[in-house]
Amino acid sequence: MTSAPSLDLRDISVVRDGRLLLDNVSLRVDSDERWLVLGANGSGKTTLVRIAAMYDHPTRGSVSVVGETLGSTDVRTLRRRIGYVSASLAGDLRPALAACDVVMTARHAALEPWWHTYDDADRRRAHECLERMGVGDFSERTFGSLSSGEQQRVLLARSLMNDPDVVLLDEPSARLDLGGREELVATLSNIVDDRSAPALVLVTHHLDEVPPRMTHALLLRSGRVMTSGHFDDVITSDNLSECFGMRLRVERRANGRMSAFAA
Repeated sequence: MTSAPSLDLRDISVVRDGRLLLDNVSLRVDSDERWLVLGANGSGKTTLVRIAAMYDHPTRGSVSVVGETLGSTDVRTLRRRIGYVSASLAGDLRPALAACDVVMTARHAALEPWWHTYDDADRRRAHECLERMGVGDFSERTFGSLSSGEQQRVLLARSLMNDPDVVLLDEPSARLDLGGREELVATLSNIVDDRSAPALVLVTHHLDEVPPRMTHALLLRSGRVMTSGHFDDVITSDNLSECFGMRLRVERRANGRMSAFAA
């Protein structure tokens, strides 16, 4: 019997204030896949990932996580099966929270620890996730005292707290300087290479911040899927030129990272 995909978006369309933001977009992510969603600003990437994270509803289409479908299940419980990091999440968290508490709140998809009750096992799990992301020593530091790069690694640890079925990363390097971005890419590379890690979807518009060995890619343009499939088949000079509306050249560097620049 074939297992259900970690994430299954089918024929997603979104209309807001009379504008068509997404037009019949589908994305299926299996448990061993690492997907890149790439597109220009305004192409619908954030709208798509918020729907996948169950924080927005599509106008049309279906959203499922491991066989549980939005609209026929408790969304608060279903969100716990999704690890979610967005560019705005850091701003939603109280700066005085300890890093460990930031991670632990993911147990109930909450933003404050006093909304629920936690036990020693929850705290141990939060410490394990922080250690995995290389910030275990910052466990008792306040979130607001950490650098942007350290905060992003704490948020990545938070995304793993519940052993999720899929991790969604919406432009995780948006707030980072060059050093922080490179640290983040190294951390993401470890997740990509870890066979025990959950399915991953990385949303960005910068090819040079994509870790090596991603397995699949989807290109969005003006709310529509331009093309999707195996990474090397999708991320080509011709495809990116069409996606971004200018002539681009794609190159792979010796370390496996890729760059795109005007031809």
